Amino acid sequence: MINLKQNLTKGFIKENPVFVLLLGMCPTLGVTTSGMNGLGMGLATTAVLLASNMVISLIKNIIPDKVRIPAYIVVIASFVTIIDLSMSAYVPALHEQLGLFIPLIVVNCIILGRAEAFASKNGLFASFIDGISMGLGFAFALTLLGVIREILGSGAVFGFPLVAEGSATMLLFVMPPGAFIALGLLIAGVRSLTNLSARLAVQNSRTPVVSPEPAGGKA
Repeated sequence: MINLKQNLTKGFIKENPVFVLLLGMCPTLGVTTSGMNGLGMGLATTAVLLASNMVISLIKNIIPDKVRIPAYIVVIASFVTIIDLSMSAYVPALHEQLGLFIPLIVVNCIILGRAEAFASKNGLFASFIDGISMGLGFAFALTLLGVIREILGSGAVFGFPLVAEGSATMLLFVMPPGAFIALGLLIAGVRSLTNLSARLAVQNSRTPVVSPEPAGGKA
């Protein structure tokens, strides 16, 4: 149960694809001008990652080593096509906003990296959990970055205004330089929290445990 919990939560902080592993920087910086764009891109990537992880885990033993990577890319591209067409049909406005970044999920290093490093070496259930964890961790990172940039740059969150119309906002944060600044600050914050958590864990492990005295006091 502890192992399952660790695998489910690793993608959010400990092995977050954006804040820790620094993967998928292209969509992270390119589409996060708003919280909705970040959430949409993150969930689309999660769906592809989850489906490709499961299929690759099932077929890993029948793929020759020489064509392993091309076979993985074909699997990933198939699911990306399904997601692309589905978003075009059911959420056309979001699909138009994300544009070329949806087809580019095929070359997102998170997807192929998890296929090669995890799904090709583990069973179906473990690959399913890994896909959920890393995918939702990626979606969390993109949504958080998008919300911060949207609030600072537009004075809104998920399209809902937080300040009066005409109020001063920092337009820098909805521009490319703002993406780098906001992401850098987030990475620094996550690293600081991780280091603090590690130091507290070490201190707690060194704290001596005092056994309580038996009832009645000393003999």
